[in-house]
Amino acid sequence: MIGLARSVLVGCLALALGLSQAAAAQAPEIKVGTLKFGTVNWELKVIADGIDRKHGFTLTRVDFADKEATSIALQSGEVDVIVTDWIWVASQRKLGHSFTFVPFSRSVGAVMAEPATGIRTVADLAGRSIGIAGGPSDKSWVLLQAYARKTAGLELKDEADVQFGAPPLLNELVQRGRLDAVLNFWNFNAQLEGKGFVPVISVRDILPELGLEADPPLLGWVFDEQWAAAHPALAKGLIDASYEAKTLLKSDDAAWEELRPAMNAQDEATFQALKAGYRAGIPDRYTRKDIIAAESAFDVMRQADPGSVANLQALPEGTFWSGYLQ
Repeated sequence: MIGLARSVLVGCLALALGLSQAAAAQAPEIKVGTLKFGTVNWELKVIADGIDRKHGFTLTRVDFADKEATSIALQSGEVDVIVTDWIWVASQRKLGHSFTFVPFSRSVGAVMAEPATGIRTVADLAGRSIGIAGGPSDKSWVLLQAYARKTAGLELKDEADVQFGAPPLLNELVQRGRLDAVLNFWNFNAQLEGKGFVPVISVRDILPELGLEADPPLLGWVFDEQWAAAHPALAKGLIDASYEAKTLLKSDDAAWEELRPAMNAQDEATFQALKAGYRAGIPDRYTRKDIIAAESAFDVMRQADPGSVANLQALPEGTFWSGYLQ
């Protein structure tokens, strides 16, 4: 009897496992286009470790070499979703496309310098060399110029030696003393913090001086409204899974230990700075306040440099997806 019961139990477990595997195999796929070494991959790895199946889909990551390639992949239908900014979405909607945005991160960049340079404020950048990541129309650069103009009467593009470049190159140059300061993305700034660099000013600190009461979400999940309309459960499931992964990353240090090999942190200080920077950018939820904050940031940028917002007069309707708005 014992042997028979054990056989029945083993059979039931095998059947349950088989059904579970079959269900996982049948879960519809969501293909997410991402940069091969981007920080977005940290969350994607957590989602793909079972959270995706819990929410009714299988996440497949498709790696690309650069941001433009991910955008092209979304436009061509090679992937279902990418993570990018709402300015890109707004410019695409201006062209008649139906891409839409749900907040992913509030992490922002900062101006970084070594204490020995004596650069303590934005006014100290006059006559100094500063590297800018993201190009002349980058949101952080546009906002920094507006802040310098308002608080110090300083036209940075004219009164500083401005050099644009790729984030890794800028970090290398500032560490070699070839640049006095850099305005870089948050994860590259975290690497500099591990080398003894300090923030001169964060974009988050700039915003209140420009009349912005809340941080706008800078990066978001971006997909076609038509895809979401055709697959509403998948679209909602992806965002639900994202928030579950964020909750885990915000509170569970063990989850970060599992991610450590993928983070390219050269030492403990850099690892801790990357973890803290990511956590600081986690949005609690998606509400109309996010849209209002983005509209306010848009107005500031439009007034400072119309080209930075694709010469739009306002954010097109639907730039932010209403399907998950709380």
